[in-house]
Amino acid sequence: MFPLPVDFLHWVWVALLGYAFYYPLFMAYLWMVGALHYYFHYERKEPPLDEPPELDYPPISILIPCFNEEDNLADTLRYALAVDYPEFEVVAINDGSTDATARLLDEAAQRDPRLRVVHLAENQGKAVALNTGCLLAKHEHLVCIDGDALLEPHAPKWLVKQLIGSPRVGAVTGNPRIRNRSTLLGKVQVGEFSSIIGIIKRAQRTYGRLFTLSGVIAGFRKTAVRQAGYWSDDVLTEDIDMSWKLQLAHWDVRFEPHAQAWILMPETLKGLWKQRLRWAKGGLQVLLRNAGAIGSWQKRRMWPIYAEYLFSAIWAYVMALLVVVWALGLLLPQFGWMQMSSPLLPGWHGLVLGMTCLFQFMLSKWLDRRYDFGTGRNFFWMIWYPLVFWMIHIVTTVVALPQAITHSRGLRARWTSPDRGVKA
Repeated sequence: MFPLPVDFLHWVWVALLGYAFYYPLFMAYLWMVGALHYYFHYERKEPPLDEPPELDYPPISILIPCFNEEDNLADTLRYALAVDYPEFEVVAINDGSTDATARLLDEAAQRDPRLRVVHLAENQGKAVALNTGCLLAKHEHLVCIDGDALLEPHAPKWLVKQLIGSPRVGAVTGNPRIRNRSTLLGKVQVGEFSSIIGIIKRAQRTYGRLFTLSGVIAGFRKTAVRQAGYWSDDVLTEDIDMSWKLQLAHWDVRFEPHAQAWILMPETLKGLWKQRLRWAKGGLQVLLRNAGAIGSWQKRRMWPIYAEYLFSAIWAYVMALLVVVWALGLLLPQFGWMQMSSPLLPGWHGLVLGMTCLFQFMLSKWLDRRYDFGTGRNFFWMIWYPLVFWMIHIVTTVVALPQAITHSRGLRARWTSPDRGVKA
């Protein structure tokens, strides 16, 4: 074995630094361009949030999988039963809760005949709960929400509008908005859901395929779910998995920003870490499982989002490697090519990325001005986004990949009660 020349190592180092800087910069502007196209092509001429088109809306089933939701369940049911929709039923699936969820559901069902309750004997996971609700639902069109989500009155109409607009639409993802905004993590996540997630979904819809539906609020055509093989019970993120199964089966998945639900998000670092690690594992599981499935020319429209997530995972590992090599360079000063500024400290490249992030938030605030008032108050806090959430993305991706590789197929993914924010 011959030692690699220092010049070669230097250029490898420079290439890695370039990828670490230019990849997020390129993706930010790609997303912004796609989001602007979506706005001017689809969104600009739509009526206001509370004025959905007057159509012949078919009956729907609203599915609410629940696990230990005693703190939020009453509000979720109240909002679901109060939607402005001609004919609907609410099916709540209690997935073996160990708190007062079962009792609260039974009491609510006695008060309102539109609510049907299903009790599973033990915790089987959200996917099993959704499959149960889907099989028992009376209607072809489904609206699925989480057990802590507050459904906007007109959200089902906006979702169903997309489903009945084309027979090829198998699912529609809604536009979740964050309720808890009292802490720094809450404020930054408000900006994240608008400036990052909202823009990405608009851009992906423009470019052809969505990486994931929102597990918090989404509409489905039951026929499409059945054809895709229902929700998989051995993945950690059933929403990502279902998105891919539908699109690989040639169903269209769309984004509807008017369909809103208000949700609770983690406001502790521990809760945020658990949530993002689960997201990372689930995304990588889908990446690994579908590596062979997208190889054919017929699946070519899935290539861009597969490449996007793959390059994002590579970026996380590149950043982790740069930090390790930079730290070694401090201990080994004889390697001059390592003597560069820290990848974590904001030099001129950090300033460019930070300004791009703020510009992206300004654009998202403009795009979301009709949906969520007051997001501008969180503008100042978004300066922390690259530091906090990129670091979380890097570490969770590095930790999640080995776990995603070793996760056994067929091993049921059960849920636990998540962090739902700081209680007053």
